[in-house]
Amino acid sequence: MPVPVREIMDPDPPTVAPDTPVEEVIRLLAERELPGVAVVEADGRCVGIVTEGDLVIADEQGDLHLPHYIELFGGVVFLEPLRHFEDRLRKAFAATVDDMMTKEPTTVGPETSAREAARIVSESGHNRLPVVEEGLLVGVVSRADVLGALAR
Repeated sequence: MPVPVREIMDPDPPTVAPDTPVEEVIRLLAERELPGVAVVEADGRCVGIVTEGDLVIADEQGDLHLPHYIELFGGVVFLEPLRHFEDRLRKAFAATVDDMMTKEPTTVGPETSAREAARIVSESGHNRLPVVEEGLLVGVVSRADVLGALAR
């Protein structure tokens, strides 16, 4: 009989609001030793997730650099997409969770099987998945939770 996520999830995970200051999220992740936390509106709707990865600007040179460009006929032509630079810049100057969270995170439902959740965790590379029912956060399931359920 497949084990549903409802039986292995944390039904009362710590959450933050979109207007939570970044410093508060960093403190929460450090104090609770969490790799990420769900972002929830006042009505309980899950609107994002903030992970340790969102707090670090990943760049092959270790800094925030302008995309490569050339000047042509008095204008500037960027040789790489500006979208990546804009995302890194937004996160670098983020003051609140809303500025840095991953919007529309990968989620599972409470009746999703542990095996299916394990597949989603593996394919997405995420350590934690918000568990939502009708858009509302009802829990969080971790990689360890699904591995434990599969080992039983």
